[in-house]
Amino acid sequence: MKKLIEQGLDDHPGNDDDKAPSAWSVAVLDDCDDCGDLRIEITLEEVGRAGYGEVAHLSPDGARRLRHALSRALGEIGETD
Repeated sequence: MKKLIEQGLDDHPGNDDDKAPSAWSVAVLDDCDDCGDLRIEITLEEVGRAGYGEVAHLSPDGARRLRHALSRALGEIGETD
């Protein structure tokens, strides 16, 4: 089972040759027999290069750590959750 939760594109200006436009997605999956639990799948890839990005399969604890890190980063720039 794999269930897509959300996907999107970064909003970096398209005229920056140093940073390619990126796509991201978040899904829930249960295809890891050795993991013993469900996983959160995070995918980051360059727009137009589907299948060539990086995929992370996070445990619930790993996903919470990532959520906390994103919350802290937002706080550093004056944004709140």
